[in-house]
Amino acid sequence: MSKHALIVVDLQNEYLPTGKLPLAGIDLALANAARVIADARSSDSTVIHVRHESTDVDAPFFAPGSNAVQIHSTVAPTEGEPVVVKNYPNSFLKTELKQILDAQGTEEVTIVGAMSHMCIDATTRAASDFGYKATVVHDACATRDIEFGGQVVPAAQVHGAMMSALAFAYARVVTTDEYLAK
Repeated sequence: MSKHALIVVDLQNEYLPTGKLPLAGIDLALANAARVIADARSSDSTVIHVRHESTDVDAPFFAPGSNAVQIHSTVAPTEGEPVVVKNYPNSFLKTELKQILDAQGTEEVTIVGAMSHMCIDATTRAASDFGYKATVVHDACATRDIEFGGQVVPAAQVHGAMMSALAFAYARVVTTDEYLAK
């Protein structure tokens, strides 16, 4: 049994250009995530999919039962791959993710998905805090422009800041090509 798991976070229809929270670079992130998933499957790593869903049926984003909460077909789970439903940015918070990882004897995790500044950040920090050796494949992640204090921060800067912070103390941060060349 592999001691490695790939955590695919929130690559859902809500983040596509047709969704309510379109992300910059989502098409490239999906394509790269699909490559990382294929590699994990061929190397017998555990692949765990995380899907965000609001607890409020009338929520403006990720409404339960909507097409928006579905995992994009490019990275859809195959039979036997667990799908963890979460309601918070941190994929470990009030979910069974840690139990799944521990039951598999996981020591190392690789994280891909969305959004870089929210769920990727929160999940990576939690994974590190729980003692897992973490890797983030940054070009298999995407984010969006955000606003603070009346100033718009472009997605590329948001992504760069988050990856820099994660690389400083929480994870190895690499490109898809670097990751697959391991």
